Order: sequence, then C-alpha cells, then structure tokens
Amino acid sequence: MVDERLARRTHRRLDPLSGRWVLVSPHRTDRPWQGQEESPPTPSRPQFDESCYLCPGNSRVGGEVNPDYEDTWWFTNDFAALLPDAWPESVASGGRPNTGSEVAPGDRWIGDGLLVSEPVSGTCRVLCFSPRHDLSLSRASAAQVRQVIDLWSDQYTELAPRWAYVQVFQNRGSAMGASNPHPHGQLWATSVLPRQIATEDTRQAAHHDEHGSVLLLDTLDREVAAGERVVVEGEHWVVVAPFWATWPYETLVLPRAHVRRLTDLDDAQRDDLAVVMKRLLARYDNLFRTPFPYSMGWHVAPGVDGGDHWQLHGHFYPPLLRSATVRKFMVGFELLAEEQRDITPEVAAAALLDVSDTIEVAAQAGP
Repeated sequence: MVDERLARRTHRRLDPLSGRWVLVSPHRTDRPWQGQEESPPTPSRPQFDESCYLCPGNSRVGGEVNPDYEDTWWFTNDFAALLPDAWPESVASGGRPNTGSEVAPGDRWIGDGLLVSEPVSGTCRVLCFSPRHDLSLSRASAAQVRQVIDLWSDQYTELAPRWAYVQVFQNRGSAMGASNPHPHGQLWATSVLPRQIATEDTRQAAHHDEHGSVLLLDTLDREVAAGERVVVEGEHWVVVAPFWATWPYETLVLPRAHVRRLTDLDDAQRDDLAVVMKRLLARYDNLFRTPFPYSMGWHVAPGVDGGDHWQLHGHFYPPLLRSATVRKFMVGFELLAEEQRDITPEVAAAALLDVSDTIEVAAQAGP
C-alpha cells in the first residue's frame, strides 16, 4: 500500500521505464479553472459518412479509392512522416557518428561532432479498425477487437524484419490530434530506434542485469499485491494506473506472462486482451459520459530476436482531467523542468473502478 502521506503532500515519483521523475501535487485538485475547455464531441455519427476518406468505397485526397472492406484494412499513409526511399540505401543503413570536421562518403551521421543530424527512412500506415464510421473499440464486440489485435501483430510480422522498430499507436479524439473520427490507428516503422524505446530498453536491461528478473513483471507483482491502482484484471492481462503515471488517467496494460512482442501472444492471450481492452475503454467512456480521448500504443522488444529483459506493454495517455471538456496541459513547468500531475494514480484508479466496465448509453455517442 502507498504511504498515506503521499495522498496529501507534494512529492515526486520515479518512472523506472524512463528514469524520469514526476512531480505529484495532490492539493491542487480544487483550484479554479477559467482556461480552455474542449468542445463536446459530436452527439452521434452515422455508420457510413460519404465525406470520410476512411470509409469503404470513398475517395481519399490523392484520388485513391478505398476498397469495400468488411473488417480491418490498412494502407500506406498518403501524407507519411517517414519515406522508405528518403535516402540512398548506402547512407541510410551504414556508418557511425563522425566526430571529425568532415563526413566520409556514405557515413550515416552528418555533422561536425556538435551539430549532428542522422538520415532516417521508414514507412507509415493507416490501420482502419472497422468499416463502420461510428464503431469505436469500446463499442465493438470482443471478436472485432480481436481482429484489430491480429492486425497489429500481422503488421509487425511483415515490417519488423526490415525496420529497426515498428511503433503501433492510436490517437482517439480531436483533443489528441486525431484528424478523422473514423475508428483507426497508425504505425510508423523506422530505420532507427526511437529515443523512448532506446531508453526503455536500456532501463529494462539494467534491471535484468542487476536483479535477474523482468522489470515490468516485478512491477506487476507489486501492483497486484497492493491492488489500489489495478483498474482491470483478466486471466492473462492486468491494467493498472501505474505508480509513476504522468497523465491524469494514464494506464499501463501488462500481460501476466513474460511476453516480448505482439507476435508472441497465443489465441487465449489475444482473446483475453480483447475483453480487457473493451472493459478499460468502457470505463474511460463512462467516467465523464463521453468518448474518452487518448493516445495509446504498444511497446515491443526491438528487433526480432533476443530481448529477454523486455516485457510487452501498452500505454494509454488520456488528457482529460476534470470533465469531458477540461483537460491536462503539459506546459510551463512540465515543458521546462519536469512532468507534474494533480490527482494521484490511486485516486484515478478509484474513479475508474467506480464506473461500469460495460459501455453505458450516455457514453456511446461518437467514435
């Protein structure tokens, strides 16, 4: 159990995955708010929207026509942030940091040793979860969510052998930057290991070297034993509001077994994950009676081999703080010094546990 003093006194908590501290200020929860409020979501959406560039049979901006897909479907992002042929292969795949004043031909790094850049190639894909414009993961059936899980895994199987890392993610809602309300996610596959993944890899490896155990499995044991931050439990999965959470209702999705990648999940684990995700997302939507915005994504062991220290996990980062229209802003001190939160993870978990894990009518509007 967490020390009772932490429930009412300012303190910091260490995130073992990143090595970063989070400032917790429980006494700030009642401060007045006269700042920006988010627009309420559209009350309802049709099953098919003729103006949506992700609905089946519609044309996208570039003129491509979507197929009449019946379950999940993907395509290469028409406005990709990463391009597979941005650099010649000899440049994009070789070389080491150059510490001299000149750059050797074909060297991967470009710069003078202080001001340095690095070529990056990759690919970006849009992953449509359903042909229905109005069907969010929280409202989909467990079988439909399972199809999305299989899509994530299939994409990783295809792309991981070629790219250094494959990041699967979803931005839900305009408050988290989603440009289209149709239920969809993305993946970005890169020729380099992204900063956060590299940090998590280093931290998990160091824990494994020192203790001979998996950091996130050790964390899970403590969270389940304490119980106060557990939000959803299934046979194979547990969702917690982690002790070090930064966002108000942030959660961490963890398999009970040692699993490194999405492709390692068997049928029973995938079926249970579909149910657990539905229960989590229903709690989110029910909390403020609104389609809860969030950014989520899976962190998998880099590469296709090794990684015994790594544990597969999913991050959910929702921005809402007080209501369906008042969000947390990461500004000021958070940008310039370190992350800060008001409500404690224990309070957040209790609030999520206080609502149903089955979607309610009032929370069903929108995607």
